Amino acid sequence: MTHAARPTRAAPVRRGGGWPVVWVALLLCAVAVHATQASQAVQVAQPAQVDQAGHAGPAPRPLQSPGAAQREMTLVTLNLHHDREDWPARRAYIARQLKQLAPDVIALQEVIERRGSVENQAAWLARKLDYDYTFASADPVGAPKRYGNALLSRRTVLARHQRLLQPLDDYRVAAHLQLDVDGQPINVYVTHLNERADARGTATRTRQVADLLDFIASNSEQAPVVIAGDFNTAADALDLEALRKGYGDSYGSVHRNSDATVSTLNLHVFDTPARIDHVFFQQNRLLAREARILFDTPYAEGRWASDHYGVWVRLQLAPQAQSAP
Repeated sequence: MTHAARPTRAAPVRRGGGWPVVWVALLLCAVAVHATQASQAVQVAQPAQVDQAGHAGPAPRPLQSPGAAQREMTLVTLNLHHDREDWPARRAYIARQLKQLAPDVIALQEVIERRGSVENQAAWLARKLDYDYTFASADPVGAPKRYGNALLSRRTVLARHQRLLQPLDDYRVAAHLQLDVDGQPINVYVTHLNERADARGTATRTRQVADLLDFIASNSEQAPVVIAGDFNTAADALDLEALRKGYGDSYGSVHRNSDATVSTLNLHVFDTPARIDHVFFQQNRLLAREARILFDTPYAEGRWASDHYGVWVRLQLAPQAQSAP
């Protein structure tokens, strides 16, 4: 804070030349008084411009901690098409792309392992990327071939679960990881629903979604939820109605009215475009900030990462969720 100027002392009056000296003294006094008033005026104005912490400008509004402000998560989902179409070449390309993207979570479907010939695909990618992983399969541990879904994470894993989904004769599974995202637990699930395009397929997927939601309720522990995978149906389909009551479609939220032009099926393999690979986020807990299609160009002439394209999303914790204890 600026201090008031000290008044200048008048020069002593000398005899014989008194009047000029007196006038000079009076003039100096006037200057001193003016300086004092100006300084006092500055003192009055300063508190309105400087907060108690000493920062210029008006006192700032309370801010969240830097960690809370940046609580977000990136995720990639991809159907691997198991070990078809030269898996050794495909896996090298997929690993390079994923390493460059460095997503927090990778959700994989159609993951396979074959005893003596094909290492578990999720395990191979996790080792190359230095991620933790979990693999869920309807096939028993130790079987010659195991087929299922996987989650890979570079975040700290707090819990993990898996479940066979009803109806059991469709051999579908869901895997779960609860992750520490900058101090906030977030649940991520992966699944792969029935592929039939008829009424039986719709009924089966409806039942699978109901069981998936029951699985989520059993272990999500009130933390935000993300569900990724190959749903084999559009995000607005009737069989996903129960899911949509609490969850938003990441890609559709970012790119509205785009389904007529966007496909996650590789159109060099499939005749009809369809967006069936999704990342759903829990509404009121998370926000979809970015989303894009991955692996939609060949890595070599006529060579593709998969018969599906991948989806990359960036999700952010909703403000009210960030402020919660």
